[in-house]
Order: sequence, then structure tokens, then C-alpha cells
Amino acid sequence: TGVQTCALPISGLGLLRALTPLPGVTPMQMGSADALELKEPVMVLPHGGRSAASIGYVVSKRKFTASWEYLLESALFVSPPTLKWAGAALVNHEGKLVGIGSLLVSSVLAPGEGRQRLPGNMFVPVDELKPILADLIARGRRAGQARPWLGLGTEEVQGHLLVTNVSREGPAEKAGIRRGDILLSIGSATVTDHEAFYRRLWSLGEAGVEVPL
Repeated sequence: TGVQTCALPISGLGLLRALTPLPGVTPMQMGSADALELKEPVMVLPHGGRSAASIGYVVSKRKFTASWEYLLESALFVSPPTLKWAGAALVNHEGKLVGIGSLLVSSVLAPGEGRQRLPGNMFVPVDELKPILADLIARGRRAGQARPWLGLGTEEVQGHLLVTNVSREGPAEKAGIRRGDILLSIGSATVTDHEAFYRRLWSLGEAGVEVPL
């Protein structure tokens, strides 16, 4: 099947613009997630003020792949979890922003790090925001090439990628791909996991390229 792709937002980050001035508000300084140590305490500051704030600990720093065509080279995993994770600020002991809340996860541990499931939150490192912040302010999106997007949700099952979701009116649906299909390869390249799938997909060119599945 040949799929004509659309554009994929790479970082998953966006900005909210205040409709009215915010007098007396001082922007939080940005730190760096690279400097965080495992087991280091951090503050999670969601909407809701002081009563909504909580303390967590950095449990893992590693690559993260998700079923919705998303790969983050280095994500932050913090436990215990907060239910107010969406867009929450992750703040280090210096009071600097080091991450942005992205997900509630059933376990922050990587495979092999422990048998027990340890729930927590995944945060996007603020380092992902720094290079694109000026673009987001000026244009509402990052500059440069846009990655191809298929509109496929897949799960890794016994060395195969099982299609579990197809975005309505997305490129994959228009090409005839349906839930329950098994994705075997992109062109001549066999893909057996999310990382191999995404890297092969994105290596073909920018948004609009035709992808042979």
C-alpha cells in the first residue's frame, strides 16, 4: 500500500497565549534536564496553585516511544504520580523549569529495571523546547522540514506491529489500512518495533512523501 503522508508535529509542544496582559508575572527561568540525577527530588507544579503542587523523584531518564507515531530521544520519568500532569511544570531545587508534563504512565521503570510496576508521570525535557521557542512565539510552529505522518496507532505484539487505531480521514485510512492489519515493512525494510518503524518512516523524506507499506 502506498500512503501519501501529512505533516507530523515533532516535539508535541505548543504555547498558550494569554488573551489579556499578566501584570506582575515573572517568567520561570529554564534549567536543563541533562543535569538531573536519578533519585533527585523535583517539584511538580500544575494548575491549581500551592495546594496542587507535589514532590516527586526522578526515577528514569531514557528514550520513549509511543503507539501514536511519537519518539522522544530522552524523556524524564517521575514518581509518585500526579493526576494533574498535563502541562505541569517540573522544577528542580533551584526553582528552574526542567520539564513539561506529558503523560500518566502505569510504570516509570524501563524493562529490566524492576519487576514491580511503579506508576508515575512522563515529562518532556525543557531542553526540547529551547531550540524551537523563538519559532513557536513567532510562527506558532517550529521551522524546518515537517516529518511525514500516517495516522496509525500500532502495538508491538510478538515481533510484529499490529494496527490498533487508524485516524479518521488520515493518510493511512485513505490508503485502505484498517484496524487489525499487521504492518510488516516499509519498502524492503522489515519493521518489528516502534523505533524501527518511525526511524524508517522519517528517513524517507518530509511530509508529503509516499510511503510503501
